[in-house]
Amino acid sequence: MSDEPRPDHPPRTAAVIPAAGRGVRLGPGAPKALRSLGGTPMLIHAVRAMAQSRAVSLVVVVAPPDGATEVKNLLAEHALPGDAPGSGWAGADLLVVPGGDTRQESVSRGLDALPDWVTDVLVHDAARPLVPVETVDSVIEAVRDGAPAVVPAMPLADTVKEVEPAPDGAPEPVVATPERSRLRAVQTPQGFDRDTLVRAHREVRVGGEGATDDAGMVERLGVPVVLVPGHEEAFKVTRPLDLVLAEAVLARRRATDGY
Repeated sequence: MSDEPRPDHPPRTAAVIPAAGRGVRLGPGAPKALRSLGGTPMLIHAVRAMAQSRAVSLVVVVAPPDGATEVKNLLAEHALPGDAPGSGWAGADLLVVPGGDTRQESVSRGLDALPDWVTDVLVHDAARPLVPVETVDSVIEAVRDGAPAVVPAMPLADTVKEVEPAPDGAPEPVVATPERSRLRAVQTPQGFDRDTLVRAHREVRVGGEGATDDAGMVERLGVPVVLVPGHEEAFKVTRPLDLVLAEAVLARRRATDGY
């Protein structure tokens, strides 16, 4: 992307959904984003969640490196009546690009694919298929109000212990007990001013868990990050029990909301 200033124009939002991971904690089988939830791949639910926001103009799906064609076919297969054939859902255009070997590389490739008119960017986990549109809208609103980085988050219900990690399930010594009232569990979509996020991906290289959180990369630039309220249904489907809970939430939505 060029570093030259873009001409002034109304804010336009794109959502980048990295979906290139295998999701090994869910067990063997298809990549996590392609696992079925209520008879529909989780990725489709995640794309719909972004496209349902009237503020989102473009959804970029970052596919497995060798799976872009499969993902394009999947999106076409699951388009709903009223979706623009071959281009978008619910008024949002769709774009599929191949991902990289790491999440950071995949998000970077999604950013590289954005057209010049995009001013702010959401990054959303495909494994959070049930995030309500109200949460998406609140993140976008906070970015457009001037916050360079915005994260939806929930208070913690459990006390958290900091430990000295031990291998193979051995007892782990407790190092500290952080004050729970000051802790939050972060969710997605995380929202950013486009230039801020591009700079973070250009200048920050993070290994391990830090690379799974784009807001953490922005923090390393010294740029402020703010939180907005998350939602209990925006949980991440990581383990088999999460999938059971997601099925229950989806069944309730279909029974009460016609989802």
